[in-house]
Amino acid sequence: MILVWGAVLGLLVGWLSGGRLHRLGGLSLRGGWLVGLALVIQILIFPLGGGRPIIPWGTVPLHLLSYACLAGFLLLNLRHWPLAFLAAGLIANLLVISLNSGYMPADAGALLRAGLPELAAQLQEEKHVGNVVLMGEDTRLNWLGDWLYLPEVIPLATAFSPGDLAIGLGLVAFFPYAMRKEE
Repeated sequence: MILVWGAVLGLLVGWLSGGRLHRLGGLSLRGGWLVGLALVIQILIFPLGGGRPIIPWGTVPLHLLSYACLAGFLLLNLRHWPLAFLAAGLIANLLVISLNSGYMPADAGALLRAGLPELAAQLQEEKHVGNVVLMGEDTRLNWLGDWLYLPEVIPLATAFSPGDLAIGLGLVAFFPYAMRKEE
């Protein structure tokens, strides 16, 4: 949910700095279909609300494929400098997910402080939940996992990774850039 907050904050900063929302539609971005494909894959393997996957087999390769689609989109559009933040965050997340068998490691303490005790308990009982696995001694690159958190007093609070933070900051930079850009 840090990405939602990044988008909202980016739109607010863009509007307060004199940007116009209609300019977002005029921005030429290549490969938008790659983002759509990545979202479809994510919904098929990790449905909203934590339900059972629509495609229960091959979730790890499909998860990595969705990241490859996003990486392709970002590479096609790096001429827009704020997307470099998103690319850095995507690479960090892809690295930690790849090294941890296709799952994002999450710190139980961060989940508890974010107000997600049910998820922390479920992760302790099960091997993984959705695309998340609990951090342990065998987790690689814990510092790139979900150990940062928004306190539970903030709506949509969650634990998130440094890669998610970079993506969120990229959104905060991208929306004002796009809302003020004249093409």
